[in-house]
Amino acid sequence: MFRKMIDEFADRKHTGCGCFCALVLVCSCVPCFADRIVLKEGQVLTGEILAERQTQLYVDIGVTVLAIPKEKVLEYHYTKPGELEDIGTDGVNDLESDSPGQPPITSGPGRLYKTANLRKTTIEKCVDRVSEAVVKVSSPTGSGSGFFINEDGYLITNYHVIEKETKIEVTVFQEATNGFEKKKFKKVKIEAMNLFVDLALLKVEDLGDTKVSFAYLGDVGRIKAGEEVFAVGNPLGLERTVTNGVVSTKNRAFEGLVYIQTNADINPGNSGGPLFNLAGEVIGVTNMGYVFYGGLGFAIPVNYVKHFIENREAFVYDKDNPNTGYRYLQPDRRRNNSQPKFPGKKQ
Repeated sequence: MFRKMIDEFADRKHTGCGCFCALVLVCSCVPCFADRIVLKEGQVLTGEILAERQTQLYVDIGVTVLAIPKEKVLEYHYTKPGELEDIGTDGVNDLESDSPGQPPITSGPGRLYKTANLRKTTIEKCVDRVSEAVVKVSSPTGSGSGFFINEDGYLITNYHVIEKETKIEVTVFQEATNGFEKKKFKKVKIEAMNLFVDLALLKVEDLGDTKVSFAYLGDVGRIKAGEEVFAVGNPLGLERTVTNGVVSTKNRAFEGLVYIQTNADINPGNSGGPLFNLAGEVIGVTNMGYVFYGGLGFAIPVNYVKHFIENREAFVYDKDNPNTGYRYLQPDRRRNNSQPKFPGKKQ
């Protein structure tokens, strides 16, 4: 019944005041297991989040459904037992938090992505759960990989995969009766891109009724050298290829940036795809590898990815100037042309 009310709420304009006043009257009716919404003014709401829209959250608080403007929300957490069980495999709740008392799924207004404290399992189970979130990104000059970060069609790939291109196609692989079914989408918008970090944010605008899976972003601070990881992508056009290895080092410096180094095979076509830990969380975006030397792959750490998404307005794509030029300002030249004196050196 409450789910049918969502469409009715969506056609109306709600003020924050009306939502909050209603909550005060019925907060004692909320069930023990409930989602948690923290408002910017400090109030904490509990209930069941029925739907998430671009500008509003629809929350069942027991006796009615509230439409809460996202602009009023600081953060919100999913803690529904039913939702967690649906995502687990073989009866195991893989989304159960490793830290008691912490909400397993965390999101926030405007963040576009979600994080989760997932329980580590096997590569086989992780691939079953996350492989549908990985896509193929194609342009007239070649193809690479990418992955959805939410159910609204936003996805991450490398900047160099779409560099100087605007005609982009995304291929989604969804599980069907006899394997996987390909679905191609050609209405793809470039939302933002950062050539310095080699990241691009895209949005598939013609999903229609297609529901897509997405991947949770992990925490680079929790990964360790030696832990097992795996990559999913489309190397050399070989779709949905899984390679595994370990984190060789989590902070390899290269051209002024820090990368995750892994011995998982990373080949042309893997670019833009996710590097997962054994919890199925994205810990990096694969973007480099030595073709003639196996076991030397690199991924952009997920903290760079989060920063890029959260500050996407600074990197918003400008169709009239897709490759903004830049130059370094040189310092003033030395006015004293004589050789400088070095301490302790005989002149």
